[in-house]
Amino acid sequence: MTTLPTTHVQQIPSITNALARDIVTAAIEAAERTPHRFSIAVVDAAGHLNAFARMDGAPLLTIQIAQDKAYTAAGFGMATDQWHEFIKDDAPLAMGAPAGIDRLVTFGGGIPVTVDGRIVGGVGVSGGHWSDDIEIARAGLAVV
Repeated sequence: MTTLPTTHVQQIPSITNALARDIVTAAIEAAERTPHRFSIAVVDAAGHLNAFARMDGAPLLTIQIAQDKAYTAAGFGMATDQWHEFIKDDAPLAMGAPAGIDRLVTFGGGIPVTVDGRIVGGVGVSGGHWSDDIEIARAGLAVV
């Protein structure tokens, strides 16, 4: 068996479950002060679900949308609300990206989680207008 030198292996920082749960808890606390019911998802740097909560009364579809927002934010390192501006003047991209990239969300509520300038995950929120979702995601990220 050949052992590869460590220069052939990447070590990618990723969010811990403890921090992911803290983000979800802070987001829920903020959400409880609104009239809306939300789902909140946190994924790790690879886009895998790490922590999740669906508030009582949150619509069923918010489960998948929150997870996809978190996935999009972690995968591209860009908040989901920035996608509209990014693709709106590029017809091929505007037509192809939302339809052709699985799980891509192009409206607000997904924000990358960064620590020391490195993307370690993403948070996604769904349940209100996308602008409400952004506020709840930011409230969750306040613990980082």
